[in-house]
Amino acid sequence: MLIKVTGILEFAPENKTRKHDSQASWKRVAMIIVPDELTTYYSWFVKKRYNLELNKPLRGTHLTIINDSDREAPMFEDARKLYDGEEVSFYIDPSTRTNGEHWWLRAYCPEGEAIREVCGLRRDPYFPLHMTIGYANEKVLPHSQYIHECIQFYESPSPRLPFEEHEIYEFKL
Repeated sequence: MLIKVTGILEFAPENKTRKHDSQASWKRVAMIIVPDELTTYYSWFVKKRYNLELNKPLRGTHLTIINDSDREAPMFEDARKLYDGEEVSFYIDPSTRTNGEHWWLRAYCPEGEAIREVCGLRRDPYFPLHMTIGYANEKVLPHSQYIHECIQFYESPSPRLPFEEHEIYEFKL
């Protein structure tokens, strides 16, 4: 099951950290911005199920569709002129995922994949599309890692299915 979400595509969003600033000269970024209530909602589920309080994503609720070097995205500025500020839909799998530190939802975005191609990139990024719902700070990191180990031991991992194999539900935020 996938849930349809719609947001606004933003090319070259504001840098929020020193890392972003240090990479700004060569890295190209485009993300779909959605209301923060979405990550707040899923963070609440993590808190209720695992008693784990997550920090919010630094750039708010978003789906990053481009996070590549400028030499790999030669048509970035042309795509920016075409798509910046446009409404774009994507789809999230409501099952939370974690690596022990970061928590996310799998995401699918056929429109975003097409925009990546316009920029001269491969349709599928190196790291699969996902929407980060939060991260564990150093105070709760051991608990988050323990939860990750339990999930790996007790729950069988589900493979990432092709987009076409999912049933889609649409909700308006």
